[in-house]
Amino acid sequence: MTEPARQRRGRAIAMTSAEVDEFLATERTCRVASAGRDGRPHVAPLWFVWDGTSLWLNSVVRSQRWTDLARDPRIAVAVDAGVEYSELRGVELSGAVVPAGDVPRTAVPDPALVTPERLFAAKYAGGGDFAPDGRHAWLRLTPDKLVSWDFRKLAGLSR
Repeated sequence: MTEPARQRRGRAIAMTSAEVDEFLATERTCRVASAGRDGRPHVAPLWFVWDGTSLWLNSVVRSQRWTDLARDPRIAVAVDAGVEYSELRGVELSGAVVPAGDVPRTAVPDPALVTPERLFAAKYAGGGDFAPDGRHAWLRLTPDKLVSWDFRKLAGLSR
């Protein structure tokens, strides 16, 4: 697996790999940008999990997002937090998604989905087993670019 492109600007406020992992493990909603047939962007919120290498998106298969990504798998995803300027932090990931497992996801065990489904159940269902609903399926984004920022680090730079 190749590493995502290294951040060139804003390195002083970039998150470390460990900070990115912790941030993506705790934040609950991302915004997914896909391109429609006419090139117009489509942005929608979605739940996700991060396994340290890939972002796993659990998407309704009968959605504009799924239709867009079936035609053009290029995607940008933003996850951010903070209210005041000095609190803002986030991660932007981009690359191409690939469907993973059954479409839509069935209850048939799939060894490739053990990790994302365990993480998803822990994050959104308080643990236990992942329960497919027959409407959603998995999209896997192994980013070719990852950019992060943490404005809380600005206070340390002004000294």
